[in-house]
Amino acid sequence: MRFMIIIKASQDSEAGVMPSEELLTAMGNYNEELAKAGILLAGEGLHPSSKGARVRFSGDRRTVIDGPFAETKELIAGFWLWQVKSREEAIEWVKRCPNPMPGTEPEIEIRQVFEMEDFGAELTPELQEQEERVFGESRKY
Repeated sequence: MRFMIIIKASQDSEAGVMPSEELLTAMGNYNEELAKAGILLAGEGLHPSSKGARVRFSGDRRTVIDGPFAETKELIAGFWLWQVKSREEAIEWVKRCPNPMPGTEPEIEIRQVFEMEDFGAELTPELQEQEERVFGESRKY
């Protein structure tokens, strides 16, 4: 099972405050543990929403909205993508994570990633073939 681990933004991360050397070291060590356990597929920090944009869809129209975005608690500061056996295993690993936003009480969200078999009969053999053609080996976890 794959899970996306979502680190919520803080006022500091949205202000572009970079993590301390101490936090970078702690996170580096944690990432090494994840890699050694064979569960780390990807993980990155994100620039603040002031450097981002959103595209709103309304029928055939597309409207671009430049950041920053107001609700810090709804924004993402970073993520991991993990391959684990269960939701419970993902929770246990998150509980071992260093506090990603020292001085605050951040939340880390855990969301399961859909696998092709989750889509059932609607994912026809032709659509499965297209998915494999588009994503190839990058989806072979």
